[in-house]
Amino acid sequence: LVTAAAVATSESSRLRGKLALALPALFAAGRRLYEHPGIRGLYPEFLFATHCIIRASVPLMEIGRDRAASLVGDPVASGTARYLGEHIADELDHDAWLLEDLSSMGFDAPSVMARPPSPGVAQLVGAQYYWISHYHPVALLGYIALLEGYPPVPAEIEEVRARSGYPREAFRTLLAHAELDPGHRDELDQVIDALPLSPEQREVIGLSAISSVELLARVIDEIPQNATPVTAPRN
Repeated sequence: LVTAAAVATSESSRLRGKLALALPALFAAGRRLYEHPGIRGLYPEFLFATHCIIRASVPLMEIGRDRAASLVGDPVASGTARYLGEHIADELDHDAWLLEDLSSMGFDAPSVMARPPSPGVAQLVGAQYYWISHYHPVALLGYIALLEGYPPVPAEIEEVRARSGYPREAFRTLLAHAELDPGHRDELDQVIDALPLSPEQREVIGLSAISSVELLARVIDEIPQNATPVTAPRN
């Protein structure tokens, strides 16, 4: 029998509690972007930044899985490797979905791929490579907990669609994640709760999650400042 007290003090609940303190800044950045009067020009920029982040997801998990599998005799690493190995299949081709969304607005996929990601994106994703390679791959679970723990809200997606004037096809990836992420979040929470984490490992998961909130908010806030055309829309 799982008691209410046990649920309240589970490791995933503690992590979500930490994130709750930091998330208002991220949500505010999202509102500033979605409510921006130039949202039609900024929405492709948002998708470009999102694509830059998501195209690193599977490679990150592969590196995390392999690093975790190399830590023989470490039960936390073993559980992390097993989860990442299974979750990779869930995340395959999501970057391609975003390219299709951009294409539906008339943006050229080769030009998207040729454009350098921003330093903010590199900092966000690059921090995970450091945690994985130079500390412990369980840190990656904090990053995933953020990215999949707070899915897009369909009503807000529809509001942005209406204000931007883009077709529904330009929002397929956001709508898909609104449907898929709640299940992924619950699965990850179960994994975190089952791992025999040390105090230091609990700390690094939290550090990874909280620092990712700050860096992702920065990426979003920089979109209006750094916006340049991905490529000219086709007629």
